[in-house]
Amino acid sequence: MHKQFLYDSKLAGMNRIRFHDLRHTHATIMLEIGENSKMVSERLGHSNVSTTLDKYSHVTQNIQDSSAENFSKALGKKCMDQ
Repeated sequence: MHKQFLYDSKLAGMNRIRFHDLRHTHATIMLEIGENSKMVSERLGHSNVSTTLDKYSHVTQNIQDSSAENFSKALGKKCMDQ
């Protein structure tokens, strides 16, 4: 499977990456699009969600920042409506 992956990725003109990097890419994208962290944890086979959150803390920090910004906008809009 590994050799096939290397062959196919070379054929596609991709930079060489490890097959395992696809797992990290998948998890990162899922978290960035707002997928539930428990669901991502289960897909990765982690025994608990804290493992996932520890490993992908850089993504969850981006999500926290975005969430705080969205809340601030919503709060501002709510105050303006009253």
